[in-house]
Amino acid sequence: MNTRSPHPVVLSEESLNHPGGPAAFRSAKLLVGAYLAVSLLTMAAIVALRSDASLVNSAVWIRGSIVVVSALLLLVNAVRAAAGSPGAYRRLRVLSAVMVAAIVAVITLPGAFPLWMKIEQGVCGLLLICVAVIANGRQLRSAFATK
Repeated sequence: MNTRSPHPVVLSEESLNHPGGPAAFRSAKLLVGAYLAVSLLTMAAIVALRSDASLVNSAVWIRGSIVVVSALLLLVNAVRAAAGSPGAYRRLRVLSAVMVAAIVAVITLPGAFPLWMKIEQGVCGLLLICVAVIANGRQLRSAFATK
């Protein structure tokens, strides 16, 4: 028996306009948008540099693709969370933290990725740390607190 509602739960206007909430969502969406832009530029660089095996190996192709997909997922979830979806908010919190952990692994793995990709991942990591801090901050947690 399916007990889930066919319509997703959405926060009330009052909860969405909780002090600091709209500004926090705006910042999170801008940061995730920047993460997507960096990810897309990275894929363009991967394609442009594909003939140089020292700069683009199979790990770079795979990581670049994963980063673009994760950036798209984060953007969708940031927009939906800003519209009041508690599930999207939860996914935004979890994905931003998981991606930061994955970036730390990429940067610290010796030899798997070229320096240019580690630097790019560092930039992405800084953006996502900011997203994780905002998503887990008091303003948004209190807006999504269950009564």
